[in-house]
Amino acid sequence: MCGRLNISDYPLSQMVSDTLGMNFNSRSNTNLCPSESVSAVVQVKEQLNQVNMQRGIQPSWSKRLLINAQSETVATKPTFAQAFAAHRCLIPCSGWYEWRKEGSKKQKYYFSHAQEQPLYMAGISYYSTNTQPQVVTLTTKPNSLCEQYHHRMPVLILPEYINAWLHPSNMASNLSPLMSAIPEQYLQVITN
Repeated sequence: MCGRLNISDYPLSQMVSDTLGMNFNSRSNTNLCPSESVSAVVQVKEQLNQVNMQRGIQPSWSKRLLINAQSETVATKPTFAQAFAAHRCLIPCSGWYEWRKEGSKKQKYYFSHAQEQPLYMAGISYYSTNTQPQVVTLTTKPNSLCEQYHHRMPVLILPEYINAWLHPSNMASNLSPLMSAIPEQYLQVITN
């Protein structure tokens, strides 16, 4: 689910900077894959900062890279609970891709904001002294548009809720309303 992201620096960086009141500067990558570096927004002492993170984690018990956590269980699963409580972040992006089997082939679809605005994917970050910070994005049950293509969709934080999502004092119970699917009118899907 949402394994590939589209990050188009222009006008994404300027729009994110204007919305968040910070200097955000991402590098374009129209096919950002797991394990690649992505620009994230974190809050440190009431100030928003950009941190470049590696997409995905690989716990010792896992044979593969984990790039997503389910919003329904992120606060309680041992792999994710501490990061969710203390290290929530956002991944500003232009959109994401999904593939759907149609006949004998897979068709690629591109999901983006209906008004060409940035999307803010909810994430949780992991810090280690030995490696670049890492990030996992959250997924939720899809809205009626997205469910036609996949059984999950990213948790997308609307601009008016960004401060609530990032503020470290907010507990899981306060955040659960933000972790459901945004209304379908915010999104558009294009055959790619």
